[in-house]
This record gives sequence, structure tokens and C-alpha cells, in this order.
Amino acid sequence: MVAAVNPDMFVGAVVDRIQNALYQRVHGFKRRQLVVLTKAVVLYARHQKNIRRSIVVLVCIGLLSRLRQMIKLTTSQRKLTDAKSGGPRQKAQLDRQFFENMRRLVGIAIPGLLSKEFGMLVAHTVLLVFRTFLSVVVATLDGQIVSSLVRLRGREFLVGIAKWMGMAVPATLTNSLLGYVQTMLAIRFRQNLTEHVHAKYLANNTYYAVGNLDDRIKNADQLIAVDVAKFASSLAEIYSNLAKPTLDAFVYNVQLARSLGVESLFGIMVIIQASMGMLRVLTPPFGQLVAQEQRLEGDFYFAHSRLIENAEEIALYRGHEAEKRTISRRYMRLVRHVNRVFRLNVFYGMLEDFVVKYFWGAAGLVACAAPVFAERLPGAQRAVQGASTFGDRTRDFITNRRLLLSGSDALGRMMYSYREIVELAGFAERVTELLTVLDDVSSGNYVKARVGKSAEKSLAGSGPDIISQRGQVIESADDVEFIKVPIVSPNGDVLVEQLSFHVTPGRHLLIVGPNGCGKSSMFRILGGLWPVYGGTLRKPSMSQIFYIPQRPYLPIGTLRDQIIYPDNAADMAQKGIVDADLLDVLRVVQLETIVEREGGWDAVKPWRDALSGGDKQRIAMARLFYHRPQYAIMDECTSTVSMDVEKIMYTHATQLGITLLTVSHRQSLWQYHNYILQYDGQGGYMFSKLDPARRIALMEEKQQIEQELALIRDMEARLGELESQSV
Repeated sequence: MVAAVNPDMFVGAVVDRIQNALYQRVHGFKRRQLVVLTKAVVLYARHQKNIRRSIVVLVCIGLLSRLRQMIKLTTSQRKLTDAKSGGPRQKAQLDRQFFENMRRLVGIAIPGLLSKEFGMLVAHTVLLVFRTFLSVVVATLDGQIVSSLVRLRGREFLVGIAKWMGMAVPATLTNSLLGYVQTMLAIRFRQNLTEHVHAKYLANNTYYAVGNLDDRIKNADQLIAVDVAKFASSLAEIYSNLAKPTLDAFVYNVQLARSLGVESLFGIMVIIQASMGMLRVLTPPFGQLVAQEQRLEGDFYFAHSRLIENAEEIALYRGHEAEKRTISRRYMRLVRHVNRVFRLNVFYGMLEDFVVKYFWGAAGLVACAAPVFAERLPGAQRAVQGASTFGDRTRDFITNRRLLLSGSDALGRMMYSYREIVELAGFAERVTELLTVLDDVSSGNYVKARVGKSAEKSLAGSGPDIISQRGQVIESADDVEFIKVPIVSPNGDVLVEQLSFHVTPGRHLLIVGPNGCGKSSMFRILGGLWPVYGGTLRKPSMSQIFYIPQRPYLPIGTLRDQIIYPDNAADMAQKGIVDADLLDVLRVVQLETIVEREGGWDAVKPWRDALSGGDKQRIAMARLFYHRPQYAIMDECTSTVSMDVEKIMYTHATQLGITLLTVSHRQSLWQYHNYILQYDGQGGYMFSKLDPARRIALMEEKQQIEQELALIRDMEARLGELESQSV
């Protein structure tokens, strides 16, 4: 008879058998893993030299491959640029154009090897090297302090603390000097760039041509005042933010290679390169975004400057709502773009912080811990060079961890500097574009939207474009002569196909015609503001031609500066003119009381607002009498003064031997001129002698006839009404 089996005991026995079998298998699997790992460590230790050589060879092959790819990329970009033949390129990229822009701008910011800027750059580099050296010493000292602490060696711990405090003095001094030198570099870079831009912008009327003859730059003031400063600051910062991390990464990697081995460092580098590649793919186009933001900032700034410049006209038209809509549209475009950049920065910042701070940190900790755990493998102690004590392991781990964290921080700053580089590319693109436009404008190459027949020819490609043609300008001794010179606006609008006339000293010319017929355009060509698009122009030097507009320009300065502009006090003294002579000039225009009224010759005021319209025009005439040129261009310059003062001004100008070229519709001025240039408004003109009395008589007769004809028309109309009523 078979005994009954207890179910609980049976289940318990089965579970015990299963657990014993699983334990033996798991324990056997762990032992096999441990044996394999130990054999791997021993094998590595035996062939360590060969492994390191292989790693060096792989690194060299990788560098050569990267260099070959860069050369191929540069060559393909050059071919693509040549094939496009000057077509529009994608802005603010780290390409060949960026390096050309930087070479040009850095050559301006740092004039030479013996310049002050280069000396400051060398001093900055020395400070960077010294700070990196201090970082390595502090990392080693940190490990020694922790090692003495865990080994309970109080004297060594106190000595380490004293050394730590001693290192604080040169470290803080170095950091302060680095900040000072970087700031001074930014100031010097901006000064050199601004002086270079000013030398081009304020020469040969380039400042006028950039805004009136060329369409590529609408806000040169913002580029000079803002973008140049941002580029200079970014350039000074990028050197420190790129050179210091690069130097730190190199020095820390050398130190880590000595303590951890080339293999561990190679593994970390592989992880870092892979993560950097991923970040590079996911990096937004910050260069394009910065350049676009600067353009939108410039448009917004330009809208406000236009509002200030034309405030009176806008107020009279009650156009504040229209201007508000325009400014708001530009501002909202800027806000939307900035918000988009911020959203991209949030995504990229999260990804970058995770990779740099946590992923790289975890890889570094694994690399630091690997030598410590390798010593604990059975059989590995014999292969590894001598087992270390607990204090040594602590010291090495703290030092290596400090170096790895510093190296990770250096690589992180290099990653951040990549974003700063592409932002620098945006600033460099803008400043280089400014310099390119200034060079083109200085050489007479303009880019302007065409209108009228010029636009039709440009689109059809039929025949030579008049805008691209140039006439001949000859400097004469004392006469002004236009020989078949076309009067053409910069956008191609032909006002007069061929203008010819000749003026010699004493032949005062009156210029009349309807609005938009070419009167002011002719003066701009004569004054050198617009190019000569054909024919021949003979004229004296610009110092002998003086222009007086209807709204005179009053510079910032003293009352004396308003009279002698564009001279200064030194030029005035060199000419032998004193304040008493200026007072005599003011007495001619009946404005001598202004000196006492405004507080003396050295009074400084916002003269544009302090003086009335009539006073401004009298100041302009006094300025003419001070300079005494051969020719004076008078563009409605006496419209706000009385006729008796006007008579005094014109009489005195002729007595000084100044030949007058006057634009005015006042009949009272005809008597001071003996020639007339009359435009018909249809592209035609007439140049002839002027007999003021006869012309006035003809005008009066014409007006009388027109009145009589109007009276006859009224009588005929009344006669018709009477006839219709009688019927």
C-alpha cells in the first residue's frame, strides 16, 4: 500500500530544487562573466602598447578623413558660387564666404602684428594659458585634500587647505585681468572698425549716395552704430570662449590620458563625437536667424526715424493712424521672429544641457571608475601595474573626476561657442555687406530700382541702359558748361534727354519750370551728388560751388559754427577772419542782434528749433558771404524773408563777384539775372538771355489777355442764357 503524499511538502521540495538549480545556473553565469571580463583585462594589459598605437592610427585616419571632407566641401562651394555668377547666397553660414568675411574684418580690427590690438591679444592668450595651468594645479590639489581627509591625516589636510587659499590670489587676479583685456579688445575692435567705416562713409558724398543712389542698405545708421558694436563684442568674446575651452580640452585630455589611459579617453571621445554630430544635425540656423533679426530691427528703427524726420508733414495730414499701422506691422514681424528664436532656443538648450552636463558626465564617471574596479577582478592585479591603496584610489578618482568635469565643461563651452560663431557670422555678414556697398558706391557702382523707360529696357534687355553709362566731368577754371548731359534720376527716370548751356562768371542764371521737370536734379548733378550719365560737364572745383537750399542745415555747435560751416575755428583763424568780420556779415543780412540775443558767439543751442525760418535763411546767406565762392546755387533760399532784405542779399552777392544760379518763382528776383533756363515739363527746355523788364511786360500783357478772354467767355455764356430765355 503506497503512503499518502503531503501536497505542501511536495510543493516545497519542488520549489527548493528549482531554486537550487536556478542559483547554480545564475552563479555559474556570473562566474563565467567574471572570468571573461578578467581575461579581457589581462589580454588588454598584455597588448596595451599595440592597442594604443592602433587608437592613434585610427585617430589620424579620422582627422585626415575630416580634413579631406572639408577640402571637398570648400571646393564644391567655390564651384557652386562661380556657377551662380553672383546670384543670391544663403546668408550667415559657416562656409567659405564666412571665412572671407572674417579675414576682411579681422584685418581691419587688428591692423598688424605690431599693433596694440595684437599685443593685447597675446596678453589675453598668456592669461588663458596661465588660467588653464591653475585649473590643473587646483584639480590635483583637490584630489590630495580629499585623499588626506579619508586617510585621517590632519596635517596634510591643513597644508592642502593653505595651498588652496594661496591659489585663490593668482586665480582671481587672472580672471579679473581676462575680463578687463576682453573688454578692452572689444573697444579697440569697435574703434578700428568704426574709424574704417567712417573713412569710407563720410568721404566723397558716400553717405548721400548710400541712401539715395543705392537700394541695398536702408538703415546705414543702425549698421554703423549697432551692428559694428555687436560684431566687435562678439569677436572679442568668441576668441576667449573658443580659445580657452580648446586649450582646456587639450590640456585636460593630456592629463587624463596619463592617468586613465589613451583607451578610456578614446572611448569618451567617440561618445562625444557621436553626440556632437547629433547636436550639429539638430542645431537651428542661428546665423540666419540673427541676421534676419538685425534686418527686422533695422526696419523697425528706420520706421521710427522716418516718423521723427517727417513729423510735421504727418501731423498736418493727420496720418498718425497710418504710421501707427506701419510701425506696428514692422514691430509685430520683429516680435514673431524673436519669439520663434526663443522657442528654438528652449528646445536646443534642453538638448544641449542634457548631452553636455549629464550624458557626458555619466560617461566620464564610468571612465574614472573603470581603473578602480579593474583592480578588484580576480587575476587582474598581476596584470595591472601594482595595486593602489584606498587613499591613492580616492585621490586619483577625485583628480580625474575634476579633470573630466572641467574637460566636459570645456567641451560644453565649445558647443555653446558654435552657436556664438554662427551668430558672429550673422553680424559679420551685415558689416561686410555695409563695407561692400560703401566700396561699390565709392567706385560709382549703384544698385537701384528702375522706373519708366529705363525699367522697360532693363526687363527687355534691348540696348544699353542709360544708368550704366557715364559721361565726362572736367574741372574748369571758372565756368560751368553742360554739353549734351542727360538729366536722369538714379532710378532711370529721364527728365531731359540732353541739356546744353554755358555759364561764365557774371552771367547770373535764373532757372524756372514746373515741379518735377529737372531743376533740382540738374543742381544735384552739378554738385556731384548724382553721376553724369552722358555728355560732358565742365565745372570748377566743389570748393567754388556753394549750395543754399530752402531749408538750411544748421549743425550741432556754437553760433559761430553756424556761420562758418563746414569750417571750424582753426580754419577761420587760418583765413585771417575774426568775430568782428562775422558780425559785419550778419549786419549785411540785418541779423547782427542775434549774437547778443542768443548769448554770444560761443552759445550752443538746438539751432534748428531756436531760430525762425527767416533767421535760418539769413544765416545761410551769411554763410555764403563768409565763404565767397565763385558760384552759388540758390534753391528758393529767400522764400521766408522780406523783399527788401532779399534785395540786400542779392545785391551784396553780386558785389562780391558771386555768380548766381537761382531757382525761384519770384518776379522780384528777375532783375538780378541776365540769363534764363526754362523747362517746359515735357523734357524740353530753353536757354537764352533774360531781359527782366521785357519779360515782366510780356507776363503782364499775357495776364491781361487771359483776363479779357475770361471776361469774353463769361459774356458769351451770359448772352447764351439771355437768348434761351427770350425764346
